[in-house]
Amino acid sequence: MKAKNCLIFGGSGQVGTSLIRRLTKDNYRVTVVTRNIHQKGIILKTQGNAGYINVVEASIFDEGKIRKLFENADICINLIGILFEQRKGNTFKNIHSIFPSLLAKLCKEYNLRHFIHLSALGINEAVDSDYAKSKLEGEKSILNNFPLATILRPSLIFSVEDSLTTHFLNLLNKLPIFPLYYGGKTKFAPIHCSDLTDTIHYIISKNIYSNIIECVGPEIISFKEILERLLKLINKRRILMPFPLTLAKITASIFEIMPNPLLTRDQLRLLKYDNISSGKYKTNSDIGVPSVRFFDEEVRKYCFMWKEGGQYSKDEYKTKNNTEKNL
Repeated sequence: MKAKNCLIFGGSGQVGTSLIRRLTKDNYRVTVVTRNIHQKGIILKTQGNAGYINVVEASIFDEGKIRKLFENADICINLIGILFEQRKGNTFKNIHSIFPSLLAKLCKEYNLRHFIHLSALGINEAVDSDYAKSKLEGEKSILNNFPLATILRPSLIFSVEDSLTTHFLNLLNKLPIFPLYYGGKTKFAPIHCSDLTDTIHYIISKNIYSNIIECVGPEIISFKEILERLLKLINKRRILMPFPLTLAKITASIFEIMPNPLLTRDQLRLLKYDNISSGKYKTNSDIGVPSVRFFDEEVRKYCFMWKEGGQYSKDEYKTKNNTEKNL
């Protein structure tokens, strides 16, 4: 059977690299589009089987170059997304709405088999968030232009390559006090990156066409519980202190001046809303791909980097040292 050609935008992130490995292992040919081939090309080339991956440099604002990439594509997968806006065109509207709309139009024009778009969970409820509004606009435009598209709405995505658990572990390792916004009561259903890429692979291999699928992990955890679990995993104690909303807004506005802000006012608004399955749409479990990777079990595999002793804090080394002492 002829290998399907997958065109991936946003392939250099944690989801993209994991998906490349998953698809090429199953003999799918992958073309990955990156903004900077000199920075990302070598890394991306090592993620897939030799001969099955092609890395192309293109800007999302270069419609002519992007159009040519669709000539040999069967499936388009868009993983591009941002958590905060920057200058030089990196706005929510450009990234989450205008660009996905262009991809959907090209999918229709070139008669692609499928278009899979990574959105976000909880955006229906977060009506006061610019991030959520742009995601919804993008979804609406996609379905208007390519009705067979599948839109995935994941909760928090975590792995050793993420910017979630690793970011929190860095902060918890250094700060004696950590703020709890909205009392830390916001609920999440964290999904491991590999569970999400398994879902995407299943959708492609089984030719599943479903407008919206909510991708959630096997357990629901509050924001406070996430921090408590991370602290337990690295054997640290910290004060988790409820933070006044007014003060949180002020600090967020200051953080926004930074190139890579710790928190923005829009992210603060998002934290008001639970990030769990709404019950209105199918989930990854409903289509036959239940999440099997639990938060604590997966984070334990790499959290030793934030423990005292680093790698040698692992239980296997403790057991070895105790055995040597007893000899």
